[in-house]
Amino acid sequence: MTMQSAPVAKASNGPKMGAFKDKDKPASVRSSNIVAAKSVADAVRTSLGPRGMDKMIQSANGEVTITNDGATILKQMSVIHPTAKMLVELSKAQDIEAGDGTTTVVVLAGSLLEAADNLLAKGIHPTTISESFQRAAHQAEEILEQMSSPIDLKDDNELIKLATTSLNSKVVSQYSWLLAPMAVKAVKKVIDLEHDDNVNLKMIKIVQKVGETVEESELIDGAIIEQKSMGRGGPTKVEKAKIGLIQFQISPPKTDMENQVVISDYAQMDRALKEERTYLLDLCKQIKKAGCNVLLIQKSILRDAINETALHFFAKMKIMVIKDIERDDIEFYSKILGCRPIASIDHFVPESLGYAELVEEIHTSSDERVIKVTGLQNPGLAVSILLRGTNKLVLEEAERSLHDALCVIRCLVKKRALLPGGGAPEMEVAVRLRNLAQTKQGAEQYCWKAFSDALELIPYTLAENAGLSPITTVTELRNAHANGKKDFGVNVRKGCVTDIREENVLQPLLVTSFAIKQAAECVRSILKIDDIVMAIR
Repeated sequence: MTMQSAPVAKASNGPKMGAFKDKDKPASVRSSNIVAAKSVADAVRTSLGPRGMDKMIQSANGEVTITNDGATILKQMSVIHPTAKMLVELSKAQDIEAGDGTTTVVVLAGSLLEAADNLLAKGIHPTTISESFQRAAHQAEEILEQMSSPIDLKDDNELIKLATTSLNSKVVSQYSWLLAPMAVKAVKKVIDLEHDDNVNLKMIKIVQKVGETVEESELIDGAIIEQKSMGRGGPTKVEKAKIGLIQFQISPPKTDMENQVVISDYAQMDRALKEERTYLLDLCKQIKKAGCNVLLIQKSILRDAINETALHFFAKMKIMVIKDIERDDIEFYSKILGCRPIASIDHFVPESLGYAELVEEIHTSSDERVIKVTGLQNPGLAVSILLRGTNKLVLEEAERSLHDALCVIRCLVKKRALLPGGGAPEMEVAVRLRNLAQTKQGAEQYCWKAFSDALELIPYTLAENAGLSPITTVTELRNAHANGKKDFGVNVRKGCVTDIREENVLQPLLVTSFAIKQAAECVRSILKIDDIVMAIR
């Protein structure tokens, strides 16, 4: 059997010395990257806007999620291509910075990549395209700044309109009358309007409990502790409560290695048990002496947070015990309850305790219970929300929707300016950039025009998802903006183009400006790639 050797590119000794180079490879790599990223954008495009559809995601272990939140869809989607993963990271970045607009940023990136693909086909160099897109994105930010209007954070009605806009595209949109004011009130409770320029959303604790409908959700004037009392004969309701939060365990010490104690007679066993009992009783007495009657215990790793003997003592002393407080929640509870986390029994003093008028265990369903604390003496900058829902899927989506509404208000604290919604900002930027493109030379002009055309995909998709004629709607909207009507957008309720500010469809400046900036940055990264190299490990 003869084997034919593969042809080898030989380097000649003349002036053209050099290795063989495949010139088609960078173009094909770039093309495959663009196709992969666009397919991710197309997957979430139908979820954009108030009439967008939802996705049902089934994980490998059979868990189901129903959502139209772009970041959640992409996070749970199984994406293999490395460039497609960049779009997943893009939506994650938008979620961290702005909290809303996660679908918009991915759709924009997909649209810009399609525009870049067409420019590459015309022979324009990828570096020229990416740099032109960066300049256009910078100009877009300036245009958005000019069309924005300032907002006073003391005006609750304006803030509620903004929160309602973000909830309109969600499954729980029919409850926006309840959730929007709740989001505004919660943010206002955790910040100082005059000095703060950000909101720590960890100080807004959302407790989900199945049962009732979303309508029964409430912002608690106090605190909700997502645990039940340990009972064992102890109280489940305490008035004039003095609350202690401890980070040490009320159980006998254990070594963290395997050990055996050999006891030869009952007297020795009795002595060992008596020591244990005395140790626990001393701890309980010191806690009682400080005046504490409600005890919160941090979740323990090495040994039990509390054992049955200690629970028996606390029940006799009429002290309510709540164990397994998560490590991450310690800061939240110490702020809202006004108590100080105590790491050792020696520091358990009355000054470290928080005070509340009432601490009681409430039933949220037949087998679910939570602790409700009301009448706090000096609540810190923290707030609890009890969220209800008929089933787990609705409850989880309600929580994601409320998080988006909270993020929208957070955006306004960061950057106190408003834009109209309904595709109006994107269309205004597209029209203005198209006019500016006329002043540019050569390839730059083509790139700016392509960038402005790509932005029109947002109003196009909004119209398409609402069942309107996208071409007619976008043409009408383009004409309105060309005639100076910068607040006109796609009105999905009336099925036409109207002044969207009058419809109270508003959004923060930060959401749109960050989405355009991030999308352009991501496209630049993708266009700069000309080869994919597999690493050994």
